[in-house]
Amino acid sequence: ILLLSNSLYFNTHLQHLGHIFFMVHLLAYLTSIMGNMLIITIIWADHRLQTPMYFFLSNFSFIECCFITTVIPKLLTIFLSGRQTISFAACFTQDFIFLFLGATVFFLLSVLSLDRYLAICKPLHYPTIMNPRMCYLLVASCLALGFFFMVVPVGMLSQLTFCGPNVIPHFFCDFGPLTNLSCSDTRSIEILFFNLAFFILGSSLVITIIAYSNIVLTIMRLPSAKERQRAFSTCSSHLLVLSLMYVSCVFIYIKPNQASRLDSNREAALVNTVVTPLLNPLIYTLRNKQVHQALRDTLSRVKLQK
Repeated sequence: ILLLSNSLYFNTHLQHLGHIFFMVHLLAYLTSIMGNMLIITIIWADHRLQTPMYFFLSNFSFIECCFITTVIPKLLTIFLSGRQTISFAACFTQDFIFLFLGATVFFLLSVLSLDRYLAICKPLHYPTIMNPRMCYLLVASCLALGFFFMVVPVGMLSQLTFCGPNVIPHFFCDFGPLTNLSCSDTRSIEILFFNLAFFILGSSLVITIIAYSNIVLTIMRLPSAKERQRAFSTCSSHLLVLSLMYVSCVFIYIKPNQASRLDSNREAALVNTVVTPLLNPLIYTLRNKQVHQALRDTLSRVKLQK
């Protein structure tokens, strides 16, 4: 049995605030889930949004829902019951699913970058390249890559010896805190995980930089200011989401020694698991005129049916 003991939340002097923490995180969790589910519903209900970009966005929203569900419900249970224990099997399962979905999200964000590049820079070839079969294949590839990149280091970590004190200084089972608990030599696993994390985050960044460099050059050549503004608006939401996720994940995972900076990692993980998933639906809805129009039309239809 492991003990989740994060001073950020579980300080003995702050135990009386457990119910307040519970309500704050429950509200954030429900808002994030409802926001992402609203995006998925609007995209699948409005035929004007049946495009590759919104197909990828709906998959992104679904994975975001699964991503935060691996962490927040357990945290809510701790706040409500005060029981901070978790079994080794549940802990490694949580760690794998969290990392698998996190890696998948970054691969999917890379696909969104490529989609915007093709739509803006290669508009004549875009419908042919981004056909439904290719869209499903790309999403399946993101899931497969996320799975195979994370199953190896987490599987290797689960085979190590853990000899106590079995206290995780975190609010969920992440790779670094688990590595720090092992009394075996973890250097090779830490180097492997560092290389995989660096490849996932680095490749996503490189693809995004290349794609958006070409997009900016193409947009600047558009004759109409209105066309330029419209093209930039379709990309700004994606760039903002990618920036929020990338900064927090680089801070947490891109370092060879996973045992270092655990205290500061908790705050960054809080941004990654609570704040960013809460902001993503707002960013995609508030900054997207097509989603605005689809939402207004859906609400109008509901009012007419009443």
